Amino acid sequence: MAHSLSQAILPLLPPLSLGAVLGFAAGYAVRVVGRVALLIVGLLFVAIQLLSYFDLISVNWLRFEALSGPWLQDSGKSVWNWVSGVLTHDLPFGGAFVVGLLLGLRSR
Repeated sequence: MAHSLSQAILPLLPPLSLGAVLGFAAGYAVRVVGRVALLIVGLLFVAIQLLSYFDLISVNWLRFEALSGPWLQDSGKSVWNWVSGVLTHDLPFGGAFVVGLLLGLRSR
């Protein structure tokens, strides 16, 4: 019984391990790109605040919040659905890929 089970699982290991490795690589890449994007947004905010501090520009932060609020609230779930759909499109090992992706996103 155990021998037949191992024979049944053995052909599945290469695609599953490939999916997990590719998922981990994609998750790690998304994490690094996300950090770079956050760094750019943070530096942009500091630059805007400096310009505002020296009275070179005037920023209406309440208007900015009103414009960005709905977009930020609705975008998280839809962005994840789109990204996961694109990354797992036509993959026969999508389950292993998603597990690897989540591990890559959580890696340090």
